[in-house]
Order: sequence, then structure tokens, then C-alpha cells
Amino acid sequence: MKNLLTIAGSDCSGGAGIQADLKTFAAHGTHGMSVIVSVVAENTSRVISIRDMDAGMIRDQIDAVFEDIQVDGLKIGMLSNAEIIRTVALKLRQYQPPKPVIDPVMVAKGGSPLMQDNALKTLIHEMLSLAFLLTPNIPEAEAITGKTIMTVEDMREAARSIQEMGAQNVLIKGGHLNGAAEDILFDGNKYTHYRSPRIATKNTHGTGCTFSSAIAANLANGMDIAEAVRAGKEYITMAIEHALPIGKGYGPVNHFYQLLKRGGVHNEI
Repeated sequence: MKNLLTIAGSDCSGGAGIQADLKTFAAHGTHGMSVIVSVVAENTSRVISIRDMDAGMIRDQIDAVFEDIQVDGLKIGMLSNAEIIRTVALKLRQYQPPKPVIDPVMVAKGGSPLMQDNALKTLIHEMLSLAFLLTPNIPEAEAITGKTIMTVEDMREAARSIQEMGAQNVLIKGGHLNGAAEDILFDGNKYTHYRSPRIATKNTHGTGCTFSSAIAANLANGMDIAEAVRAGKEYITMAIEHALPIGKGYGPVNHFYQLLKRGGVHNEI
């Protein structure tokens, strides 16, 4: 069994962040571990407050994992401020975990900011060169490149620009455009397009966290980058299709639908 680490914020409602990452790791047959960089008081409708961990506690959590357990894969999510970004980047350079997947989380599903405005330049300078794969959605890609993305061709250009900024591979997620849900992977040489039907549901809380964690688990389990993204796309599409109508706002995706279906368990929520 592979050991997967997530470095991200905590979502007390269980739909996104650390909680979504650990569920996804488990669903892919891996052992999940976590470093919490921020505690987020949020639910399916809103973010109430955010409390960032101090840099010392973040360093200690990372050291606690790496000094004792082999890390076979890494997913990085919410990094809310410049100090946290620099702290995590320093530790990545120290321990050099394999194939980091970095999801540059900037805004919660309900629209609340999860990254301070002055942290973006630090993210670009410190983290992009450490990413085996960067997985921005369209607003995040626009923030990183400073360019408007309106078309699939714009997505391709943004992916190339971000790859040239340092990320080894870039996956632009196209869920914010109209039509089919199309994502584009650029590996520095070629583009690979992934399409799936758009699912009519508001229950998409944690989709970005879940998708990136699935890719990280697939990479650790031995898939190459194109196959890891393809399998991750299939997994998140299934999880959205069978999302859970929990809460008053954007309900969470269903991380364990395959397991529940295999065991003959039906959701009654």
C-alpha cells in the first residue's frame, strides 16, 4: 500500500480540503496522511472564518511524517498566505517527495477567498517549479497568467504559459466554461484533452480537491501522467454524478460510490 500525504486546509463540513483528500486516498487503496495548514470553519453554504497554523507547527507536522514514514505521493491544496507557502516550499526542497500534485486553491465553492491577495506572487515564485503537476481551474489559471480565458484555445495557451513558468505538467480544468466538462493537460510537448458530459447538479463541493488527490494517488500507484489524469477524471465524474445532497448549499461529491455500490449499499439521504 502506498502512503499519500496531503498538505492543505481543513473543512469541518467534510466535503473539501484535508477531509476530501483523505477520503479520496482511501478510495484509491492508499494510506492517507495530512498536514493541516489552516482550519477553515465552513459548510456547504459559506466560509465563516479561517485560522492559519503558525509556520513552526506546519514544519513540525511535515517533519513528523517524513522522518518516520515513506511518502509515495503528495498533494498540496490550500496555502493561504505567503509565510505558509514559503514554509511548505522549504520543506519540499528538503525532502523532495515524488511527483507533487499542487492544486492552487484560491476561492471556496461558495465564493469566499481562501488565499490572501499578496500570496499569489509567492505561490508563483516558490511553488510552481516544485510542481510535477499543477491543477488550476480557469479563474486560478487567469490569476496566475494574468490572461482572460474564454475558449479551449485560451486554455491551451494558459497551460503552456504556466508550464513555461516552472510547472513540469499543467492541467487546466475547464468546468467554468460552457458545454462539456473539458480539461487540458500539457506536458511541455503535447496537449491531451479530457472530456466528460456536464452533470446537472449543484452538489460539487470539493471537486477540485478530490480530482487532484485522485491524480496524486494514481501516480503513486504507478500510472503515468496521462493515465493518472484520465482515471482521476473518471473518478471525479462518477463522484459528481452520485453527489450527496447534504446541507443547504453545495453538497459534497460521493468519494465512496464505487465501494458502496459494490457492497450493495444504497444512499438514502
